[in-house]
Amino acid sequence: MSDSAISLGLSGAPAEHGRSTWEETTMPRLQDVKDEVIHLRSAGVDLGKRFLLACVRVPSAKRTGTWSLETERFGTTTAEVRRLLAWLLERRVEVVVMEATSDYWRGVYYLLQPHLNLMLVNPAHLKGIRGRKTDPSDAAFLARAGASGMVMASFVADRDIRELRDLTRRRTELVRAAGWEAQRLEKELEDTGMKVSAVLSDVTGASGRAILEALVHGERDQARLADLTRGRARNKIPALIDALDGEFTDHHAFMVRHYLDEIDRWKSLIAAFDARIAHLLADHARDMEVLQTIPGIGRLGSEIIIAETGGDMAQFASAHHLASWIGVCPGQNESAGVSKSGRTRPGNANLKRLLGVAAMVAIRNKDSYLGVFFRRLAARRGGKRALVAVMHKLVIAIWHVLHDHEPYRDLGADHFTRRDPERAMRRMLKEANSLGLTIRFDPIPA
Repeated sequence: MSDSAISLGLSGAPAEHGRSTWEETTMPRLQDVKDEVIHLRSAGVDLGKRFLLACVRVPSAKRTGTWSLETERFGTTTAEVRRLLAWLLERRVEVVVMEATSDYWRGVYYLLQPHLNLMLVNPAHLKGIRGRKTDPSDAAFLARAGASGMVMASFVADRDIRELRDLTRRRTELVRAAGWEAQRLEKELEDTGMKVSAVLSDVTGASGRAILEALVHGERDQARLADLTRGRARNKIPALIDALDGEFTDHHAFMVRHYLDEIDRWKSLIAAFDARIAHLLADHARDMEVLQTIPGIGRLGSEIIIAETGGDMAQFASAHHLASWIGVCPGQNESAGVSKSGRTRPGNANLKRLLGVAAMVAIRNKDSYLGVFFRRLAARRGGKRALVAVMHKLVIAIWHVLHDHEPYRDLGADHFTRRDPERAMRRMLKEANSLGLTIRFDPIPA
């Protein structure tokens, strides 16, 4: 008996050439568990970089109530995946379960998905119940999990959305890279003794760029350099003259020229990605319009939301399912009637990052529902928890505007007062009493 058979509690010996067959005897009789088995013929695929193992689980023809397991090893090239497809179709499997292992699942999933009922599952969901771990036992476990309905399929977007997602994620990386170059430029200016970044909020903006170009071309007069500023930055000319006092050498000119060229190169790439993304989103104009009515969500944010979710809320049963998928819903950790710390679960990091920025923008408006909601909750639970709660509110708004194709409607800063006026009056009475005052509420005459 092989080690893999022993680890699974199986009987039978593996055949040669990487293929093995055996019977699973640990299951009850089939007629006794017919309500627990959803798929009689299932398969599991354990993925790796160079090879994969597939296991097919079907009712045994030799003895009623047992299962026959057959495994075979395949390569990961396209030809080998096609051989895997033919092997699975020949065995008439009803469901195939595979884990989202790194990026190795992509080529296998995309080729098998049009022909089979394929389920891509999160490895973290099965980590605690897997048991002994070998490649054959992993494949057999996935087959058994798929047969009994123990797993849920992950959301895999269509090809056009996957291409759009690649573009928006790469654009985010390009924007981050351009920001790093700007930080290196500021570091170089600090080496000269100039404090331009202390006066101008953006040294790569119109005013800062004009000053830097003049410095590179040899201009050293502080007054002339400060006079190159534009717009509201001209109000800072006196402070800027003092900030431009430093030693700007030829070496600094060479490095600043290099950083400016790098920033221009990144910006040209970002512009090309913007054009490509806009072309692919031509059919989502209405969705982008309603998304931008949500506080904190602009054009770039709406593009990222559509790219990550597909823009079709039919994939998510409710707004709370979407919040759980992104990872901005409260966690649950209760044992013996005691609720412990429930942290948010890992989710879509790209959307979570976007929602964090959008939430910080939304709460700045103190006359909005989200601004009031944040301050009420922050007073009791702290700013970080309150910010996550605002992110959760934004996800609910995103789901509804995309589901109903209607713009966002703010509930207003007085929403909580209108919802429970007696509570608002009790709060005002409590505050007045703490100051040694009494107040009386009289209705306004009509």
